[in-house]
Amino acid sequence: MPKWLDTAVFYEIYPQSFYDTNADGIGDIQGIIRKLDYIRELGFNALWINPCFVSPFGDAGYDVADYCQVAPRYGTNEDLKQLFAQAHNRGIHVLLDLVPGHTSVEHPWFRESMKPERNPFTDRYVWTDSVWTSPEGMGCLRGISQRDGSCALNFFSCQPALNYGFYNITQPWQQGMEDDGPKATLEAMKDVMAFWLGMGCDGFRVDMAGSLVKNDPEGEGTIALWKKVRAFLDEKFPEAVLISEWGEPDKALRGGFHMDFLLHFGPSHYNDLFRCEHPYFSDCGLGDASAFVEKYLDTTGKVGRAGLICIPSGNHDMCRLAKHVTQEERRLAFTFLLTMPGAPFVYYGDEIGMRHVENLTSVEGGYARTGARSPMQWDSSTNAGFSSAAGERLYIAQDPGADRPTVEKQMADETSQYHQVKHLLALRKAHPALQNLSEITFLSSGAPKEALAYLRSCDEETLLVAINPYREAVTFPVEGTLGKALYTYGGEASQKDGAITVMPVSAGIYLFE
Repeated sequence: MPKWLDTAVFYEIYPQSFYDTNADGIGDIQGIIRKLDYIRELGFNALWINPCFVSPFGDAGYDVADYCQVAPRYGTNEDLKQLFAQAHNRGIHVLLDLVPGHTSVEHPWFRESMKPERNPFTDRYVWTDSVWTSPEGMGCLRGISQRDGSCALNFFSCQPALNYGFYNITQPWQQGMEDDGPKATLEAMKDVMAFWLGMGCDGFRVDMAGSLVKNDPEGEGTIALWKKVRAFLDEKFPEAVLISEWGEPDKALRGGFHMDFLLHFGPSHYNDLFRCEHPYFSDCGLGDASAFVEKYLDTTGKVGRAGLICIPSGNHDMCRLAKHVTQEERRLAFTFLLTMPGAPFVYYGDEIGMRHVENLTSVEGGYARTGARSPMQWDSSTNAGFSSAAGERLYIAQDPGADRPTVEKQMADETSQYHQVKHLLALRKAHPALQNLSEITFLSSGAPKEALAYLRSCDEETLLVAINPYREAVTFPVEGTLGKALYTYGGEASQKDGAITVMPVSAGIYLFE
């Protein structure tokens, strides 16, 4: 695993909503470059940038029409190359968003694959052998060309599925992983990766990484495919990082990914913490983190030190953190997010508590997700400093509230969430026990009316993190001695008679012996 991942803390940027430098109402790559110092000073040393390639943008760029060309609305390939260089000058690594499972219907590969005559792209996508036959368990496009067949879809109808083969073949039209078509698809995706790595990219966050091989219920075929990618990268680009949108770390890390996300879908119980009717990080008194802790320990027991597990503040596919937890409760949530093992990921704007903007008209297939993709709020000037375009030209509407949080306001307030995030990131950097690979031992699992408490430890030190979202004090037994507080919010914990008491709605990080 590349050494820089040991201390990586990531900031996710949705490019059309981050910073607009040419007054067209859409963020751009030059806007990211201009804000690199903000990102570095906050304490982040790595970026994940959502898709910025040529696309008809039916799904926010996850419908790629050219993997090797930056979309003109964002700039040029030279702009992206400059971003890599400028980020590296500041000690920041950059991951691009790779979408290997499908393309846009406008991609030249797909246009060629629709032709009835055989050609090098006939088998680039998953096609049945008759327009009357649907791929089982998948949506499809049919009657779209003179080719006799239906093309499988991965998600929206603008996203035909690329062909990496079937693990279990049940129909005559299904191809195996070692057939020429699937092998050519994999080679083409390696070429895409090599192109951007050669330009200075540090690696990729991989969209829908667990979905490539079809009829693969246990993921064994997909794991084998990613092992081939890892072998290719280890030979050609050994420092290239791969992070998966899989949601099952025991599978993703076996496949050669360095890290997997815990997501709002899948078995992790991530939603129990932040995004459900009664989140654990809420003072409603009904939250329960114990199923999350149980699954987390089960997963880490399986993967060991094979890679990292990421618990993000959110992303472009989730409602904003602020929708379900209040400002006070977010202080507890960020204490957790920035003290857990694995590399933290913070979605742009979450560091200032940007709200989920309700009832927006869908933009680029966002639907309910559009409210989590509103423009970054920098200051009190026009359009909150995001763009100098007329307000009606903003591609996605902003939070209209007069009290919307901004970077400017929170920088000026030492008690703000911005400063809490900055302080916690500085603590993480200063204390090896809080970093990505250090050990974790849970002392209290966050069951109803219980604290969430854990030790983070390494050779140099042991720290205790104790969080209580409830409105009454909670106590848990412990062997050891509570030491100096490095950080507290809501009151300091105390120790008596072999037990630690955590104050209501509070969080703290302590030396521990």
